[in-house]
Amino acid sequence: MTEFHYVDGELYCESVRVSEIATDVGTPLFVYSAAHVIRRYREVERALSTVPHTVLYSIKSNGSLAIARLLAREGAGCDIVSGGELFKALTAGIPAERIAYAGVGKTDEEILAALEAGIGLFNCESEPELANIDQIAGELGTRARVGLRINPDVDAHTHALTTTGRKENKFGIDAETALGICQHHNRYPNVDIAVADVHLGSPITSVDPWLAALHVLRPFIAEARAAGCPMDTLDLGGGLGIVYTDEAPPTPDEWARAVLPRIADLDVHLIVEFGRYITGNCGIIVGTVLYVKEAPTKTFVITDVSMNENIRPALYGANHRIDAVSRPFPGITITADVVGPICESSDFQAVNRELPVLHRGDLMAVLSAGAYSFSMSSQYLARPRAAEVLVCGDEYLLTRRRETYEDIIECENDVDLPPADAFVDQGESQA
Repeated sequence: MTEFHYVDGELYCESVRVSEIATDVGTPLFVYSAAHVIRRYREVERALSTVPHTVLYSIKSNGSLAIARLLAREGAGCDIVSGGELFKALTAGIPAERIAYAGVGKTDEEILAALEAGIGLFNCESEPELANIDQIAGELGTRARVGLRINPDVDAHTHALTTTGRKENKFGIDAETALGICQHHNRYPNVDIAVADVHLGSPITSVDPWLAALHVLRPFIAEARAAGCPMDTLDLGGGLGIVYTDEAPPTPDEWARAVLPRIADLDVHLIVEFGRYITGNCGIIVGTVLYVKEAPTKTFVITDVSMNENIRPALYGANHRIDAVSRPFPGITITADVVGPICESSDFQAVNRELPVLHRGDLMAVLSAGAYSFSMSSQYLARPRAAEVLVCGDEYLLTRRRETYEDIIECENDVDLPPADAFVDQGESQA
């Protein structure tokens, strides 16, 4: 996380002191680096520059409109998985023709909205979904460009809950069924089946799963073309990992050196859908230490950062580095659990972690929180969601204000309830 660094014991994001942002905006707080987002996106672009390609930003990783606008300005497309993400992508200025729609449960309303917007691609995950897109496109008097998401039964060697390319997962279509669809593509007169798609999971720390998937995709593409489907595009999905602690994922250059020679003879336009790689290390969560509790068996550092802000440790056992925003006594550490105020034992950010000495009122940072932290945040216990800040060089922009209590109940209606005597106990009424 090179854009986050210490100067004289104080944590900076680019050229802005993190403690100053926290004083102005309050905590918990997400702080993102614009320079990191742009640098990572350009790394991917350079790595793929020798082949026809499109980089789609996986907006589910971080849905900040400001970040999406940065990437739209860079020329990125967008990978979406809902109607809401379609709305956000278009609002951010992503051209509709550079949007690909994935996901196993697209509703009729979402498919219609995507067709009306003129998106570039639907990645289909089942034959019933394909038939539905065909029907809706026909009713609309248009055509849909479609990819078949192949489930290659490849283990991405990531967490069991974030692997998506095994045969027991809900995602995609096995290659044999997909080939049968291609052989009967005339059944779907309102779609063009032209893309072979795969997504294996995330985060992936080796190129091997992609190479294994190509053993399935290469013959599938040849047979699909023979059946009359052009398959002029290959979408290899996302999932490229980042460094949280001691991982060693491939860089985009290393990924490209391994993958591109394996597809050079296919004559395809390459799509990748990177999200975590672009945003994962662009952000931190800044929190305040509320209490330090010395229990008989361990020490608890209780902070205002909870599973509401970052559910990944509870959900996936994710391991985020944690540090003090100010390091007045470098080298002096404690071993503690870092926990939040939620009434769940799973509300932790770290367990038995060696940490800088922290006291009540100190600021702390959860690192590598730019992906799948705010985007999975919630209002559990009626806690307002945190503010988001984007640092641009020596200034910062408040890109999302902190929610208020009024925001929490904004969508609820003040209904007229029936009188109390309308609720008669069932046993009472039978008597």
